[in-house]
Amino acid sequence: MDMTLWHNPRCSKSRAALALLEDRGHAPDVRLYLNMPPNEAEVTALLAQLGITPRALMRTGEALYKDLGLADVDDAALIVAMATHPILIERPILVRDQQAIVGRPPEMVLSLL
Repeated sequence: MDMTLWHNPRCSKSRAALALLEDRGHAPDVRLYLNMPPNEAEVTALLAQLGITPRALMRTGEALYKDLGLADVDDAALIVAMATHPILIERPILVRDQQAIVGRPPEMVLSLL
């Protein structure tokens, strides 16, 4: 079973999701998405897998969200912003096959097992 966890090791929720998967014997590929930012096509594909809007994937509480004035822009601009500034992407995200889920709370990742 191929699984990829979009992971930020500095995030407690992301670390908890990884631990939950490992405790159940799964070793997902870990994508350190802050170091390997997605391009716009990858963000778009991820949104399709998640079945959510770009704004729903954004960390709207990040100072950068406000600094960039993203509250009133369209979906295309949000996708560009996430590809350019991956810190704006909610985390963790587990991708398995053609499905994905945001691990908020971390236990949500277990629904894809």
